[in-house]
Amino acid sequence: MNSEGMKRRVTWGLALCALVLLGVACTSGVRISTALFSPVEAPIELAPDEPSARDLHKALFDEERYPSARTCARCHEDHYEEWRVSPHAYAQLSPVFNAMHGTIVKETNGTFGDFCIRCHTPVGMNLNEPVFASNLNRHPTSREGITCIVCHRIDRSYGKVSGRFDVVEGDIVDPVYGPSGGEELKRVLKDEEGIFGTLASKKGATGNKIHSDVVPFFQLAEPGFCGTCHDVTLGNGFRLEEAFSDYKSSPAAKAGVSCQDCHMGTEPGVPSGYAFLPSAKINGQYTKPRKRTNHMFAGPDYSIVHPGLFPHLGETDYKLANMSEWLKFDYEARWGSKEFEDSYRALGKALKSEGREDEIPVFPEPWDSRSNRKKASKIIESQHELLAKYAEAQLEVLRAGYVMGDIVLDEWNSDGLAFHVEVKNGTDGHEVPTGFIAERSLFLEVTVTDSEGAVVFQSGDTDPNGDIRDTHSLYVHNGELPLDEQLYSLQSQFIVRLARGGEREQVLAINHSADPLPFLRPSTTSTIITGRPTGARIHRKTLQPRESRPASYVIRAEDLSGKPPYAARVRMISGMVPPNLIDEIQHVGFDYGLSAREVADRIVEGRRVLWDKEVLFEEE
Repeated sequence: MNSEGMKRRVTWGLALCALVLLGVACTSGVRISTALFSPVEAPIELAPDEPSARDLHKALFDEERYPSARTCARCHEDHYEEWRVSPHAYAQLSPVFNAMHGTIVKETNGTFGDFCIRCHTPVGMNLNEPVFASNLNRHPTSREGITCIVCHRIDRSYGKVSGRFDVVEGDIVDPVYGPSGGEELKRVLKDEEGIFGTLASKKGATGNKIHSDVVPFFQLAEPGFCGTCHDVTLGNGFRLEEAFSDYKSSPAAKAGVSCQDCHMGTEPGVPSGYAFLPSAKINGQYTKPRKRTNHMFAGPDYSIVHPGLFPHLGETDYKLANMSEWLKFDYEARWGSKEFEDSYRALGKALKSEGREDEIPVFPEPWDSRSNRKKASKIIESQHELLAKYAEAQLEVLRAGYVMGDIVLDEWNSDGLAFHVEVKNGTDGHEVPTGFIAERSLFLEVTVTDSEGAVVFQSGDTDPNGDIRDTHSLYVHNGELPLDEQLYSLQSQFIVRLARGGEREQVLAINHSADPLPFLRPSTTSTIITGRPTGARIHRKTLQPRESRPASYVIRAEDLSGKPPYAARVRMISGMVPPNLIDEIQHVGFDYGLSAREVADRIVEGRRVLWDKEVLFEEE
């Protein structure tokens, strides 16, 4: 084991979905490689390990404009614990999003501007950060993505503006905005019982910093507030995401059930009411209980970055190491654990006794300190515990939306065997999948075996890259694997109109331009009537609220082995995005030094099996 072997290895974690528009069609062109993605042309460079004095001073100044979630955590620790593992908190840290956005910027010659990233880091765009850069180079509050102030420092209704809004600047003592007035805050500031200690609600005052006021902003509790970012319409009229529009025409909306009722209540994905708990803990004292919303927002996304980067760490954890240093911590080798440290010490003694001290593995700073490794090991352990909590909530919300019925035998005769399984949208709030439907993976994996365990039928199985065998699979495209003719998938597809007529599917949504300087073009015709530009659309395969659609399968008699009974196993699998998307966006590089292969593999590793059912077919 040498120092090279001690380098970081980044593994599984948790998604938020990114916005994407442009790229190379999977159904055209020649692929050089299928088993491995092609080399990255322009990798994102990692930031230097230590910020300059100027950077530190600027960060301190910006904290007075845009406070970090870690500052809010001093009093709102429960909210912070939920938020820091949420897709909102992952929005900007996601290497998939960053590469998607970078690809779009590159392919449109920069004319796409900040359209995608302004939803993923409103603070970063208000700080005039580069549109495309490594997150290691961004301001701490910027890389928090949809952080506390992105919702609680909005003072007006913007409507469906695809994330284009201003965040009110101010120190932590300046007013925040909430769904109701600040009666409890006024009581705390008055502190007649003297239990909250010395509070500082004015700039320059000594004591525990606290908001001076809560300004009522009723829309924060309304579905329309979510629609600010969760309806995405491009400049050319292309409707990329329509989660809020779906909701507005849903049975839930008619019944008065809000987005918040399902996604901020006590049970993920179900309108189950809210907790009644204190909203803050100030100098060790809790405020009075009240309606308490959950800020985890579990969904189909999951992190694929180092657990030292996500979930977001607390204030004291970042004093141990910065992001670049955390990336060098080999948690997979279990640095800092008793087992690792004991074996490392034994190895050192053995090598010394043989006069081979120069072969003792060397750790990078700050992990050359055994004490630091042990502290980091405990932090990583708590990170994994929180990721596990998110995984539980994620499974709940996905199972609430995707419901799979029993496997039913329809026919078995001389022509073959036929069966079906019902798939239903279990929610009445929106379609499933919703949001970024052209990249959300939901499919059925079906395997039928005979009495000896031999496989006689498969559908929904994946190629070596982890893609289902649809037209976007590189292996299917290159003729190395057959198309899955009976595939059941709810992933929608982008359809583009070609310059000389006809349409085709694409992984990303805008045709390549023959112009050497491509740019984002506005639609040449009105989109008011059609609701979309003439050049692109989405072929929806989603399920409407409470809609049921069967998955039907037929096995020909010649494919049956003649050794009944036959066993059918059906698994419903949900994923963040398909691996073929990574092939489309890899050329700008991935953040944190990740390769395209690593990103794709971790996406596949993070998939969730929502339902798993088996049945035995016996002849009558």
